[in-house]
Amino acid sequence: MVRLRERFGGFINNRWLVFVAAMWIQSCAGIGYLFGSISPVIKSSLNYNQRQIARLGVAKDLGDSVGFLAGSLCEVLPLWGALLVGAVQNFVGYGFVWLVVTGRTPALPLWAMCILIFVGTNGETYFNTVSLVSCVQNFPKSRGPVVGILKGFAGLGGAILTQIYAVIHSPDHASLIFMVAVGPAMVVITLMFIVRPVGGHRQVQPSDGLSFKFIYSVCLLLAAYLMGVMLVEDLVDLSHTVIIIFTVILFILLLIPIVIPVSLSFFQEPKSPVEETLLPEQNKQEPGKSEQYTNEVIFSEVEDEKPKEVDLLPALERQKRIAQLQAKLFQAAAEGAVRVKRRRGPHRGEDFTLMQALIKADLWLIFFSLLLGSGSGLTVIDNLGQMSQSLGYDNTHIFVSLISIWNFLGRIGGGYFSEIIVRDYAYPRPVAMAVAQVIMAIGHIFLAMGWPGAMYIGTLLIGLGFGAHWAIVPAAASELFGLKKFGALYNFLTLANPAGSLVFSGLIASTIYDREAEKQAHQQQHLQQSLGSVFSAMLGTDEPLKCEGSICFFLTSMIMSGLCIIAVVLSMILVYRTKIVYANLYGKSRT
Repeated sequence: MVRLRERFGGFINNRWLVFVAAMWIQSCAGIGYLFGSISPVIKSSLNYNQRQIARLGVAKDLGDSVGFLAGSLCEVLPLWGALLVGAVQNFVGYGFVWLVVTGRTPALPLWAMCILIFVGTNGETYFNTVSLVSCVQNFPKSRGPVVGILKGFAGLGGAILTQIYAVIHSPDHASLIFMVAVGPAMVVITLMFIVRPVGGHRQVQPSDGLSFKFIYSVCLLLAAYLMGVMLVEDLVDLSHTVIIIFTVILFILLLIPIVIPVSLSFFQEPKSPVEETLLPEQNKQEPGKSEQYTNEVIFSEVEDEKPKEVDLLPALERQKRIAQLQAKLFQAAAEGAVRVKRRRGPHRGEDFTLMQALIKADLWLIFFSLLLGSGSGLTVIDNLGQMSQSLGYDNTHIFVSLISIWNFLGRIGGGYFSEIIVRDYAYPRPVAMAVAQVIMAIGHIFLAMGWPGAMYIGTLLIGLGFGAHWAIVPAAASELFGLKKFGALYNFLTLANPAGSLVFSGLIASTIYDREAEKQAHQQQHLQQSLGSVFSAMLGTDEPLKCEGSICFFLTSMIMSGLCIIAVVLSMILVYRTKIVYANLYGKSRT
């Protein structure tokens, strides 16, 4: 009985249990991606035009990205308290939106609706911050996979909630808003005491590699299953019983990862502390010789002392020369011949505060590259309902679900392949971001052309590229600016999302759409006048203006494609600037 109690205690404090619970919470942290499904019912119920819907979309993006309050509260409150605040905001914000849309409360002005959308979506920032901060601290040596998987489940949340909505089978589309208000709050409150940093998080277990492969396999299976289910439901008229069965299987797939902490806690003999690999031998120093001291020698003295021509040498030769210089500096420092210089601020790879990072060009290169790449993708996500309707598709939910799935795979793949780039080749992680932005540029061109089937290809490419950004950027930021203030740095970078949405969706996309809709309305009015007053009265309606055809988003999509190319240039500048940093961080692991 005592042994069982010990194993259960180990299970509760197992970092893999924290990771799995964070995955479940993150699957509810993607409600912002459902805006393309709920915006049409808001538009029709409240008689909004596209520009007003775009403003709601910007409020949603602001709520999803402005996480300074979440980051601050995470340092003051216990992490479960921060999750509780997020759950309450989610419930209150979207709960009131549902009341307004269904007519249960009087209609509110647009600015009040924007506040409600902002408050409801802002709850996601608490879910994201707590999950990422906890798991990056628990798995400091596996940042790419951890961030990719967690952000991937956030991207998949739209498809999961859409499938659950299909089970509800309500003819009232506003019930999706009710589900968005209630569902995530219930899940987060259930799991809020589990997700937190746990003891022993520096330990590197031999089972970690196999565990991550298992998680990746489940993720791919989950994405493939959801893709198949969505396509079948779109093409075939299924009975409600079959849809329920599909959803039960979905929940089983979501629960499978719990096998890892259960097996590690209950079916494996615990190892003694001697067997644990806490840190590499070369890092086990005297108490006075801290890791910060080592970093200062590596990133301060080496950059000062190495000749400029070293950076031009081949990778292996450059690493050899830098290693020799490091050895000389360590020996000289030990003999008192060299005193480690105290600079005004940290160097790349060391721990930065947000204010220290804000004066670095690298942070702004990441920010503006993210603004152009991720912002253009978010413009498509926010306008997906109108895009599909303009091309003649009746079921807009299928594209919202598909882009959620591709978003998920982009985040999983972005974390996985960027980890290969840095660990196997010691090459800067932002090169993976440049590749994602090229993919997005091609996707925007497909959407602009409006060819048959182009909507499916466009959502695929843009979903993959957009999702990859949110696996690559947090991991790169933690490598360049450290883990100490990771929450504040991450929440600052997420501001690129609403900034891009404000310009691209709030100004460019909505203005062009309404202009084209007005042109078509004038053409229809002339047609009505030519047919006569009787037919004019029959055809005249007071509905909001709608645009039909690929012309509605042609110019917008071409502009987005051009902006993605600019983002590629910024990413490659960052790659050039950080080559030596990644060679120092990961070069030794290859030799």
